[in-house]
Amino acid sequence: GIMSACDYVVAAEGTKIGYPETRRGLVAGLVMTFLRRQLRERDIRELLLSAELIDAARAQQIGLVNRVVPIDQLMTEARRFADLVLQGAPQAVAHTKQLIEKLSHSSVREHVEFALKHHLQARESAEAREGIAAFNEKRPPNWINPESRD
Repeated sequence: GIMSACDYVVAAEGTKIGYPETRRGLVAGLVMTFLRRQLRERDIRELLLSAELIDAARAQQIGLVNRVVPIDQLMTEARRFADLVLQGAPQAVAHTKQLIEKLSHSSVREHVEFALKHHLQARESAEAREGIAAFNEKRPPNWINPESRD
């Protein structure tokens, strides 16, 4: 399990995280806009191109999650961080979050709009139809010529 509280992500030991979109003929466009702000480009490439599942420890190592805890401590750890944030002055916390956002290369909105365009294009593709069909039929996808299948 994964718990996200106020820009802080806690994962339970044993959690597996992955982005299988390319194996379904899809593009993880929306995911990419957020990963781009959190991870190094080479780690994004590894996650999205390999579509391999990583464990919580690897997710923490590359910066995808802040903490890894036993599953029974997931909520406790998320609350601990939220309590720390709530000790800050509300306007100062809000302005700090705004400044962090402004200091990013470009706005989330620009990234999301750009990514959504690519995501929607991919969803309409033959690859997406084949990838989703293969997933539903529990078989490997045929990337060679998905249109020729009947």
